[in-house]
Amino acid sequence: MSSIVKEIREALAVLSIPEKAEFFPKFFKTGEGEYGEGDLFLGVKVPDQRSVAKEYYSKIDLKKLSELLSSQYHEHRLTALFILILKFEKTKDPIVKNDVITFYLNHLPYINNWDLVDSSCYKILGRYAFENRKEDLLRDLSLSEEMWHKRIAVVGTMHYVKKGSYDLTKEFVTRNLTHSHDLMHKANGWLLREMGNKNEAELIRYLNIYYKDMPRTCLRYAIEKLDESIRQDYLKGRI
Repeated sequence: MSSIVKEIREALAVLSIPEKAEFFPKFFKTGEGEYGEGDLFLGVKVPDQRSVAKEYYSKIDLKKLSELLSSQYHEHRLTALFILILKFEKTKDPIVKNDVITFYLNHLPYINNWDLVDSSCYKILGRYAFENRKEDLLRDLSLSEEMWHKRIAVVGTMHYVKKGSYDLTKEFVTRNLTHSHDLMHKANGWLLREMGNKNEAELIRYLNIYYKDMPRTCLRYAIEKLDESIRQDYLKGRI
């Protein structure tokens, strides 16, 4: 293990809270057969992980960061992703940005829980795809059989939604609308809700076509911010 990785791990260990270390495995479903099966936790809060990332992002290169991101401990991986986001956001060098994207894609097996996905994908992969018109980076993941890849793809379109571009989000949601996993239902509904926050008419048009085919969780997420009367119309199938 490189000295810088050891130093980061020690910094996180100091911030460990025993009660959190006991709670997180239950919260992130690490039991046998659950989506986070086998994941290990130190018990470090997210704000503390962000602070460590800010301290070390300029001190560690991608080769050494790979050691941290491939750790069996959840907080090591999340902190590594926070570092990667900072490296991506703080540089204007297109070569560095390309290196970060390649690194991210090469380490997808370690981006394997919903918070790891949601904290990083739209800030790195989604932004890069939008700014470079490389939608196929996300589209290929949407077509993957791996659920975490599909979630990366749809949540990655958050950057597009923030910029007022909705077609990619609708494409990915529609493709995986009836996916078997609840985590995809939540992700799809979340992104539709964000689209509605920017453009309610766009959401309504989409819902009017697809809402009867949506899993209930997806629909509830999607309509959360609509007026109550409209929400009830969708929930009761009156549209």
